[in-house]
Amino acid sequence: MLTGTGLTWLMVLVGGAAGAVGRFTVNWLVERRSRPAPRATLAVNVAGSLLLGLLAGTGAALPGWLGALVGTGFCGALTTWSTFGYETAHMLGSGAVGRRQALLNVLTTLAAGLGAAALGWQLGSL
Repeated sequence: MLTGTGLTWLMVLVGGAAGAVGRFTVNWLVERRSRPAPRATLAVNVAGSLLLGLLAGTGAALPGWLGALVGTGFCGALTTWSTFGYETAHMLGSGAVGRRQALLNVLTTLAAGLGAAALGWQLGSL
C-alpha cells in the first residue's frame, strides 16, 4: 500500500492524466463549434481557478492526497498559462484589431480567473 510521498506522486499523476484529458476535450468541443479563438483556454483557466479556489477555501478540512489529486494534478494539467501567453502574443502580432483582442483577452482572463478563484474560495469556506 502506498503512503506518504508515494501516494502523493500517484495522486498527482492520476489527477494530471484526468486534467489533460479534460483540457483536450474542452479544446476539441470548443474548436468544433467556433472559429479558433482563445475561448477554450479561457474556459479551462476559469474552471480551474474556480476549482482551485474551492479547494483552498476548505483549508485543512480536506486530506492532503485530495489536494494533490485535484489541485496539483487535475487543475495543473487542466489550466494553461503557456497557451494563454502564446495566444495573446499571436493576437498582438495581428495588427490593430489583434492588439485590441489581446488586451481584451488579458483583461477577461485575469478578471474572470481571479473572480472565479474568489468565488470558489468563498464557497469552500462555507
